Amino acid sequence: MNSQNDVTYLDNAATSWPKPPEVARAMTEFLAHDAANPGRAGHRMAVAAEKMIDRVRKQLTEFVGGTDIHRLIFSMNCTDALNIAFKSILRSGDHVITTMLEHNSVSRPLQSMADAGFITLTRVGFSPQTGVIDPDEVKKAITPKTRMIAITHASNVLGTIQPAAAVGKIAREHGVLFLLDTAQTIGAVPINIAIEHVDMLAFPGHKSLLGPTGTGGLYLHTTVNMDDLMAFREGGTGGDSSTATQPRLMPYLLEGGTPNTVGIAGLEAATEFVIKHDPAKTLAHEQALVQRFIDGVADIAALNIYGPSGPHAAANRVGTVCFNVEGFSPQELGGILDESFSIAVRPGLHCSPYAHRVLNSFPDGAVRVSPGHFNSAEDIDLLIQALHEIAA
Repeated sequence: MNSQNDVTYLDNAATSWPKPPEVARAMTEFLAHDAANPGRAGHRMAVAAEKMIDRVRKQLTEFVGGTDIHRLIFSMNCTDALNIAFKSILRSGDHVITTMLEHNSVSRPLQSMADAGFITLTRVGFSPQTGVIDPDEVKKAITPKTRMIAITHASNVLGTIQPAAAVGKIAREHGVLFLLDTAQTIGAVPINIAIEHVDMLAFPGHKSLLGPTGTGGLYLHTTVNMDDLMAFREGGTGGDSSTATQPRLMPYLLEGGTPNTVGIAGLEAATEFVIKHDPAKTLAHEQALVQRFIDGVADIAALNIYGPSGPHAAANRVGTVCFNVEGFSPQELGGILDESFSIAVRPGLHCSPYAHRVLNSFPDGAVRVSPGHFNSAEDIDLLIQALHEIAA
């Protein structure tokens, strides 16, 4: 979709753009009328802010198949949600299983904990051809000390959707917590924590949910025992101020401080938009655009697509595909597309260095194209034409 300054935006895996007009309206409306600090026992504006937040808790809890709105924790983003999950549940001596596909939001906090000798860590590989992990490899990695399996729902490099339900079933059978990072899927891939055996689900508000940046959350299924949780950050809750430490009451145990009320108001409008337009239809739209791109560049001999390619390459993908063109670094190619063709893509490692090592695209990375809800076939055709011109 071209904007007023004529940019073809294909970087939705980083953050979705544009946002539905309803999002800005909701944020403006909230700022104008109810932007007080939430509080159940406060003045009318504080109560209105609290009611709005509870409304969005319910909306998002139902959206992921949850049952208890108090277990929906608002966070700054998906990275923050993942840190809350790791640092509130893991204990000294625990073993964690993750994958080579992970974003640094998963990899870095776990690696830091492993480097400190606090946990032990196993990274399961993936097939460069299919772009997915093997659930049996996850199963083989489980030890008596395994406390958690943490995986991405879809790779932010390859776009490939991982077998979450199969991994979740293995985790449940072994009494291991299953954490799913839905940074690339929520809002585009239908998610149900019961079907996929998810104990902890981390999500951003600003990607396929089409909400503002600075929003996200963590949902804790009822399978997570409250007694096993520690406060990740401590401070005000707007409710119980009498206790010396963070109250052991959800969501406040994991949600200290003033929330991003303005962002949450925008997230409510965004989620309503996403539900109205059906995530399954959004996924089909993105897959069609990715397949159009893959088909359109198939005759460029110098262009290499990572992960699945061919006639059905988009069947198990979200709207994300990575490639390189011989003779150009990803950074050069991204710069040319931006400056000469006004096409916004994302070159580099995409915060997923382990994935790029497996793909032999480290350290330069690749060029990532990620169409979203508002992109069209014409946007993809502009990119295809530009790449033909560059390669020629």
